[in-house]
Amino acid sequence: MHRSPRRIPLVLLFCVVSSCASMKFEHTTATSGTFVSSGRAFTIFSIDLPRPALQIARENASDAGMAHMVVEEARVSPDWGWWNWVLDIVSVRKATIKGTWGFDGAD
Repeated sequence: MHRSPRRIPLVLLFCVVSSCASMKFEHTTATSGTFVSSGRAFTIFSIDLPRPALQIARENASDAGMAHMVVEEARVSPDWGWWNWVLDIVSVRKATIKGTWGFDGAD
């Protein structure tokens, strides 16, 4: 099978930027705190690879297995408003969700 040498850098770039996720937890009490989860996805012709960035961020937070997670803020960037159709051609999108987890004793 012959592969074009011009495609190799494109494939490597896709693998590097296609899906990244990060997670950060901070304790406010011994059994509760805040979290920030982010996910990155590559978009080409309105197809998010491997999944939409917001879904990656939410799955990342869910996989952490912390009790009583509540998402308080969700943001996807870049956000160009009406011009978002331009980003659907080719772009990299990053989603961030922030919230709380656990029980602080007040509940």
